[in-house]
Amino acid sequence: MEKTVSRKARSYDPVKVRAALAAETGALRALVHRICADPAAEAVLAGPTRLGEWTVRELVAHLALQLAWVPAHLDEPVAGGPALDLVGWVDGVGALSELLDAGTRAHSAQAFAGPPEAVAAAFDEAADALLALLDGPEVRDEQRRFGIRLGVLTLADMLVTRLVEAVVHADDLAAALGLDEFPHDRFALASVSRLLADSFAAQVPGGAVELRVPPFAVVQAVPGPRHTRGTPPNVVETAPLDWIRLATGRLGWAELVGGPRLTASGERSDLSPYLPVLH
Repeated sequence: MEKTVSRKARSYDPVKVRAALAAETGALRALVHRICADPAAEAVLAGPTRLGEWTVRELVAHLALQLAWVPAHLDEPVAGGPALDLVGWVDGVGALSELLDAGTRAHSAQAFAGPPEAVAAAFDEAADALLALLDGPEVRDEQRRFGIRLGVLTLADMLVTRLVEAVVHADDLAAALGLDEFPHDRFALASVSRLLADSFAAQVPGGAVELRVPPFAVVQAVPGPRHTRGTPPNVVETAPLDWIRLATGRLGWAELVGGPRLTASGERSDLSPYLPVLH
């Protein structure tokens, strides 16, 4: 199905984004050190994830690569390209999946191929680079732009994309380790939930279905009759992490619908044809 982006993403408080990204990075660092201090660390790092053939080692390498991406490329000249907002990034980043996979495998084989203590040290290097940037003057320049293959974003928006990477892949890492939950920063979870909800509404414009992700997001989407007041005839409601997993393909619609973690009422409330939102 061809998707059309027609809705502008909301803005995110850059000070809160930086604080949330620092918090997610710190929690990820703690988890990576926990993995690498385990007597069975080699086996854990070689274990599978829900991301195709990626091992835990490769997932950790990918997280480090994404966290360090902005500080590593900050001073590169911004080449010409289309202006890009956050909804456009969500809509287009799936086209880079093969490139990202190849980059992750190469980074894992180079910087993360050593023993567990070297893996922890390599992750520390990436985390330290990002945290130093978040404390620096560059991120406070509202006019600063950052170029990627999809186009040119504001630096502030680019940091929101790093928040998405951190939240989504922290959940992947927790799942690979069999953990019940990851200690996500509340603003990080809220921001990613809202961005994916806004992107869903942009990709499937309409007003027939109200998607609720309490307490963070409510959007209307899906072609069909638009309600104007009262209870909408078609409502889908789920929790933030479950919405993020649905929107990124970590969970399938059939795995949640009809259970206690997702309610869907109305003849147009089946969202499975429109998922995932971010590939």
